[in-house]
Amino acid sequence: MWVAYALLSAFFAALTSILAKIGIENVNSNLATAIRTIVVLIMAWGIVFITGKQSEVIGIGKKSLTFLVLSGCATGLSWLFYYKALQIGEVSKVVPIDKFSVVIGMVFAFALLGEQVSAKAILGGLLITIGTLVLAL
Repeated sequence: MWVAYALLSAFFAALTSILAKIGIENVNSNLATAIRTIVVLIMAWGIVFITGKQSEVIGIGKKSLTFLVLSGCATGLSWLFYYKALQIGEVSKVVPIDKFSVVIGMVFAFALLGEQVSAKAILGGLLITIGTLVLAL
């Protein structure tokens, strides 16, 4: 089931880039990011309330909360830089560089989370890196 969610994520991430590029014309990139963030906030909390999970917020431990806040900060910075890049660059060049986060995420997973390094993961990371360079340069 996780593959279906991952494919849906990829589809909507791709759609996000196109919609953002069209919507950001003549709009400050930081303002555009703020508007996007409000929409995401409303959607996320709406799903929490629709599924009845809002009461679970008090059970979140300090460690989890700290890392979720840090993740949120990283997401915010990513979105701010992404929208600025989209505003001044071509989508077909910005997106591959943004998706290089896949390789960076793999390196972090191996180094910080102790996930297993495999020949398949190394080959895939190298191919993504080469593809990023070919598409972005």
